[in-house]
Amino acid sequence: MSSSVRDNSDDVDQVNYKTLSRFVMANTADQELTILMGAIALACKATARACRKAGIANLFGLAGEQNTSGDDQKKLDVLSNDIFVNALLNCHACAVLVSEENEDPIIVPPSMQGKYCVAFDPLDGSSNIDCNVSTGTIFGVYEKTIPGPGTVDDILRKGKDLVVAGYCMYGAATELVICFQGRGVHRFALDPSIGEFIHTHANVKFPADGGKKIYSANEGNSGLWDEPCQRAVAHFKSGDKPYALRYVGSMVSDVHRTLLYGGVFIYPADKKSPGGKLRVLYEGFPMAMIVEAAGGVASTGLFNGKIHRMMDLEPKGVHERCPVILGSERDVNLVLGFYDTAAAAPPGTLPNWAAAATARSN
Repeated sequence: MSSSVRDNSDDVDQVNYKTLSRFVMANTADQELTILMGAIALACKATARACRKAGIANLFGLAGEQNTSGDDQKKLDVLSNDIFVNALLNCHACAVLVSEENEDPIIVPPSMQGKYCVAFDPLDGSSNIDCNVSTGTIFGVYEKTIPGPGTVDDILRKGKDLVVAGYCMYGAATELVICFQGRGVHRFALDPSIGEFIHTHANVKFPADGGKKIYSANEGNSGLWDEPCQRAVAHFKSGDKPYALRYVGSMVSDVHRTLLYGGVFIYPADKKSPGGKLRVLYEGFPMAMIVEAAGGVASTGLFNGKIHRMMDLEPKGVHERCPVILGSERDVNLVLGFYDTAAAAPPGTLPNWAAAATARSN
C-alpha cells in the first residue's frame, strides 16, 4: 500500500499553497487589514482578467473623457476604477478612497466605514494598453488616526505613515508586490488555475552593488529638464561602459525592473510640469516605501527649493504631484550629487560638473 504522505517536493507544492491571504494572516492580527487585502487582491484579479480580454471585449480605445491629470481616459481606465471602488467600498474596511480617476475623494458611507484609507492608481500605463504593453495598479494604505467618520485629512499624510504599499503588474504573468511596514518587500504571482496569488519571493532587496547599470527615463523630454538632471543622464551615457537605457512608459513596469535588476528610475520636473508629473499619494509614496524597504533610495531631486526624501513630503491635495528619482543607492546618489554640485557653486560661477558624479559617494 502506498503512503498517503510522500517525500516529494512536487507533491508538497500541490498541497502547500502559500497564498496571499495566508501570508497576511500570518503577519497581522488585524482582521480588517486581512479583509482589505483580500478586496485589493480581488480587484487586481478582476483587472487582470479585463486586461487579458480587452481585445475580445472591445475594451481598447478611449472612453471619451479625461481624468484628474488631464490624460485621456481609456475604457479600461474606467472599468478598472469601477472594479477597485466597488471592491473597496463593499469590504467594510475603508473610510476614504482616493483614485486618480476621481476628482474628489470618496468618503465611504458611515454604515460601511472601516478604519483604513486607500489611495490608488487603478491602471497605471494605460496609454500602452492598446499595443499590449504591461500595465499595473499602484496603491497605498493608511490607518485612520482621527476619531469619527473619515475625512480627507485621514489620507493627506506623509508617506512614512503608510502601513501598506504595493503594486500589481499585468504582463506575461500577473504579479503582486507588497510592502507591509516593517515586514519587507514580498512578491506574489497569480496562479490562474486556482485563482490565488502565491508567495514566490520574500524580503526582496536591491542588488548589494547597485545591480545592473540601467537608467530609466523618458529622454524625449530631456530638453525640458533642469541642468543637473541633464548632466546626470549625460554622465550615465559617457565612459567606456555606459549605462543602458530601458524605458517602458508604465511606472509599474519600470520600477519593477529597477527593483529586481538595479539602476535608477527618473521622472523629473520639467518646463511643462514644473511641479513634477507623477502623483504623490498613489504613485510616489507607495513606490518610495517599497524601494526604501528593499534597500534603495527615493528622492524628489530639487523640489520647492530643496532636495527631499520623498516619504517626508506633506501633500496638501489628493492629486498633488512631485518629481521622482528612485532606485539603487549608488545611482540615486549619483544623480543627487549633480544637484548638490549645482547648489554649492558660488553665484556667477560654473558648477564643477566633473566632480559631481562622486559628490555623494565619498
